[in-house]
Amino acid sequence: MRFLRLRSSVLWTGVAGTALAGVLFGSAANPALGARLEATPSPTVISPTPSPSGSPTGAIPSRPESLYACPPPAPPGGTVGVVGLCWAASSDDVGVTGYEVYQLTLDGFVKVASPTGTSSMVGSLVLNRSYTFYVVAKDADGNTSEPSLLITTTATTGPPPSPTPSPSPGDVTPPTSPTGLRDYCVADGPGTNFCWNASTDDVGVTGYDVYRRTATGYIKVGSPTTTWFYETDVVTGHRYTYFVVAKDAAGNLSRPSDLISSLAHDPYPWPTPSPTPPPACEVTYGTWSWEGGFGTQVRITNVGTVPIDGWTLRFRFSDSGQKVTYGWSAVWSQEETYVSAAALPWNSVIQPGASVDVGFNGTHTGANPVPPSFTLNHGVCVLG
Repeated sequence: MRFLRLRSSVLWTGVAGTALAGVLFGSAANPALGARLEATPSPTVISPTPSPSGSPTGAIPSRPESLYACPPPAPPGGTVGVVGLCWAASSDDVGVTGYEVYQLTLDGFVKVASPTGTSSMVGSLVLNRSYTFYVVAKDADGNTSEPSLLITTTATTGPPPSPTPSPSPGDVTPPTSPTGLRDYCVADGPGTNFCWNASTDDVGVTGYDVYRRTATGYIKVGSPTTTWFYETDVVTGHRYTYFVVAKDAAGNLSRPSDLISSLAHDPYPWPTPSPTPPPACEVTYGTWSWEGGFGTQVRITNVGTVPIDGWTLRFRFSDSGQKVTYGWSAVWSQEETYVSAAALPWNSVIQPGASVDVGFNGTHTGANPVPPSFTLNHGVCVLG
């Protein structure tokens, strides 16, 4: 790494002040030398890596490693925000022909540079705003490497102003990074699903963007306003790697969250063991509607031969407009279209042949169909 730093410094010092400034930024001056920033750490990759798309041949290049911020020296007077990036060279069986640098934007990752060497400058950025990048290597056979680790760094220009810096116009303060990512938190959700702790912002967080890693990069797969996400267009039993960023009304993006590896589960309901035991529960679901709302009474009957000690009823609304607003005789919760009702201390035991009545009020947007199936403690119930 020490050798790489010295080599990169020589490269930038000799070229950045003249050729790179003219080619990349026109008449704009180069940025000031910035401190090295660490790339976002990545946990051990346990998701399967599919083969690259297209029709390449041979081995893919190794992914670029040791990505760090290395803005070049610059004379006073710089006015355009810029980020400089350096990394260690990739290797390949037929030879690496170049690299591609991708920048995270509100619309996803966008290719912003295609250098042939192991360094690049990205310009026309907002001074003091943070930006996130990754790099891939390309070879002569058309192969693309796996993406490098993500790096988030701040756009700089020229030496620090003295004695008092002028405030930058507008809001350039990003939200805090989402934390506490945890897998499989949406009740019995099919595919992959995970949750995180809410980010904060000096003005206010407007939502989140979720990215899934592919063989050659990261693609945006959702933009929830909630602190949870699920994806159904995945292969059951496979693991997929994601990260989350928060965003605010001014277009600032947070640093990426830590990566999470999420296991794609079987479709709802949860798979039953084999051989399938006889149902231990019966559910009677009675509902009545009015304009914009509805009420529901649910009876849970123990049709088995042993007491049910502690229970959680789960089902899925058929219409996305159906929402639970208030419930009784259970702890009710809803995530997207998935609903759960957990027992209270006074009704947690259902003796054989006995029943428990619970219910809730809700809203709808024109349709109020009966859920097609119910589970109790992951066991499928018969419909009464």
